[in-house]
Amino acid sequence: MKALEGIKILDFTHVQSGPTCTQLLAWLGADVIKVERPGIGDITRGQLVDIPDVDSLYFTMLNSNKRSITLDTKNETGKEILIRLIKSCDVLVENFAPGALDRMGFPWERIQELNPRITYASVKGFGPGPYEDCKVYENVAQCTGGAASTTGFDDGPPLVTGAQIGDSGTGLNLAFGIVAALFQRVTSGRGQRVQAAMQDGVLNLARVKLRDQQRLAHGPLTEYPVNTDVDETPRAGNASGGGQPGWAVRTKGGGPNDYIYVIIQPPGWANYMELCGRPELVDDPEWSTPAARLPKLDKCFKIIEEWTLTKTKREAMDILNARDIPCGPILSMKEIADEPALRNTGTVVEVDHPTRGKYLTVGMPVKLSDSEAKVQSSPLLGEHTEEILLDVLGLSREEVNAAWNSGALGEPAAKTID
Repeated sequence: MKALEGIKILDFTHVQSGPTCTQLLAWLGADVIKVERPGIGDITRGQLVDIPDVDSLYFTMLNSNKRSITLDTKNETGKEILIRLIKSCDVLVENFAPGALDRMGFPWERIQELNPRITYASVKGFGPGPYEDCKVYENVAQCTGGAASTTGFDDGPPLVTGAQIGDSGTGLNLAFGIVAALFQRVTSGRGQRVQAAMQDGVLNLARVKLRDQQRLAHGPLTEYPVNTDVDETPRAGNASGGGQPGWAVRTKGGGPNDYIYVIIQPPGWANYMELCGRPELVDDPEWSTPAARLPKLDKCFKIIEEWTLTKTKREAMDILNARDIPCGPILSMKEIADEPALRNTGTVVEVDHPTRGKYLTVGMPVKLSDSEAKVQSSPLLGEHTEEILLDVLGLSREEVNAAWNSGALGEPAAKTID
């Protein structure tokens, strides 16, 4: 039995933040019923398409293990079916623009009236305040959450990160909130509102930068290898931003990702200098202590780089790890996709799709010993429409046919069960 087996999720999410959340719940065993517009579906089905007439990787990698039902919620029969779904499910998840469900006639009060035990979970761009009614996207969240202003080099513009910390990061937060609400329902018997704002999620991940903003009131941030005569947390390139200096140094090969990230901890200085052929710097008072090295970190990393340039990043990592020196190679997406160890742990998974064929996707980032997360294919548009009406809502064959004829489910040709 899986961790969330028996839990039904009514999934009104699209694009990335919401689908990340519901996919995690599906991997944990919840029955996720994805509600999509007839003939269109989640907009990402048709975005960044690489194979004609096949769901994009954008969609397939965010919607595995779910069931899809097509439903026109503006149609009266469609609205009746939605009401029955709300009554039958444990959680409703949405990431519409602010107020969208309210305008459909389903504000929180109405949903709670229909099903007092349901958890109503939402991803929003911003919490209450001047921007709460604004739409938001990944990079907007990174900018308003403080990540962009602290990313990049001090002589360049703010930068967003390639990691989707706004979208997928907030989806993770929302999933955590939903599980907490379901746990509380065991004792309270009631559902509740769960909201996760993307700005809040990004700031939560950038907390060390907020820490540094406050430290500026008491003096410069001396661990940053940049001009510290500032009143705002600076952009610091590849500096670790913590107590242990770190930097990405080049390795043998000369490719765009032939780098390794190295960290200079006090116990590791002697090991570094012995490897680099500079043993005289181990006890030299101008180099031997963290305080002495701090003003010339650029020179420290230059010395280390002269050594790493004689090794591949894998060779450097093996040598440094054998000496208990923290480091990590800069891995490209190609290297990650080809890494057998990540396949073995389920971090990268190969999935077979009915129209696309085999493709790679990410697996469950959290491993439970008694609830294995087996990644399955994403659903075709409306693939489970009749299955859900018959098995979840208990409609009769006559009622299902009437729903098709009403137009609530889209074109009858979309039927998947004879």
